[in-house]
Amino acid sequence: MSIRLNSAKLEVFAVRLACLAAMAPLAGCGVNRTLPPRAVAQDYRDRHPVALADASVSIDVFPSQGLDFATTGRIRDFVLRYRRFGHGQITLLAPTGAKDQFAARSGVDAVRRILAENGVSGAVYVASYPVSDPNLAAPVRLSFQGVRAKVAGRCGEWPADLASASSLEGWDNTTYWNFGCASQTTFAAQIDDPRDLAAPRGETPADIESRMRAIGNVRKGADPATNWSVKGSNISGVGGG
Repeated sequence: MSIRLNSAKLEVFAVRLACLAAMAPLAGCGVNRTLPPRAVAQDYRDRHPVALADASVSIDVFPSQGLDFATTGRIRDFVLRYRRFGHGQITLLAPTGAKDQFAARSGVDAVRRILAENGVSGAVYVASYPVSDPNLAAPVRLSFQGVRAKVAGRCGEWPADLASASSLEGWDNTTYWNFGCASQTTFAAQIDDPRDLAAPRGETPADIESRMRAIGNVRKGADPATNWSVKGSNISGVGGG
């Protein structure tokens, strides 16, 4: 009798075990699972990457006392950059309410004349802005939309306490979040062509004279290498001493 009961119990246990095995794949449905925390980038180049963005490029020109050579050069460089990376139109913001409005208007005309001399007169949109303090110099602002290298995030964010006196946070000997953001921003501002970050430039043509000299030496059986002769001088003999 006991053997029959044990067999019956084993059969019931086997049936329950099979049901649990069949329901196991469905156990995760409708259950809120906790995801692992996101890994924090330890390298500042990963936290503050330099990216290409369509941003505004602008310069301020102060033409109230006339346009000198340096100011004219800045405007020409601005036009050159617009032709390389810009799109759309150039916006010229003229000041209104300046202390010497006549000089400000003359400066705007001078800036427009330089833009026309550089071939972008048809792409200039002229608008105005109010001067907040007439005693300050009122610049003429030129701007356009174009490709620009910039840091993807914002600098100056401090999500954690650097001292961490009240907790163990910060004891892991890692750099703080804002570390490297200013360096990345400075690096992005110094890039001449932002497209160099996406792909390298093509090779420039070879120096024909140097190549023909090397080929000529090979044909004559001479060494095609370039030998640089550096003549050293005695430092004690410099200056006639």
